[in-house]
Amino acid sequence: MTRTIPCLCAAAALLALSALTPVAYADGRDYNDGPVVNVAAIRTAGGHFDEYMHWLATTYKKLMEAQKKAGLITSYRVMVVEPRGPHDPDIYLITEFKNWAALDGLGHKADAVTAEIAGSLEQADHAQAEREKIRTVLGSQTMQAAELK
Repeated sequence: MTRTIPCLCAAAALLALSALTPVAYADGRDYNDGPVVNVAAIRTAGGHFDEYMHWLATTYKKLMEAQKKAGLITSYRVMVVEPRGPHDPDIYLITEFKNWAALDGLGHKADAVTAEIAGSLEQADHAQAEREKIRTVLGSQTMQAAELK
């Protein structure tokens, strides 16, 4: 009889834990939606790497910090990589957003911040055209992190 009570208690505990497991995975997914990330691939023109990095450390940083302060982005990073070939990027610009909804109307909101930093949208457009001389945007990709449970 004394062995029966501990066995019954262990069986009851196991049954209780088994009953709680489906609640944890009620949505059927082993992950939650994480932040949305945009990764832009950049290739600097020969001999202009340091010049472009200077722009990133000054104007780009001011712009990203202003967007962060305005709540448009949650974070940003600059990653320097070793290109594998002549058409591969040497820099990745990574921008993180809270979720997909943060991208709704982002253009108009970002324009206001850009005009504040650059002086006007016209000046920002001119500066963009000048940067084309020292770097090429190879493309970008937007993705969402899957945060495993």
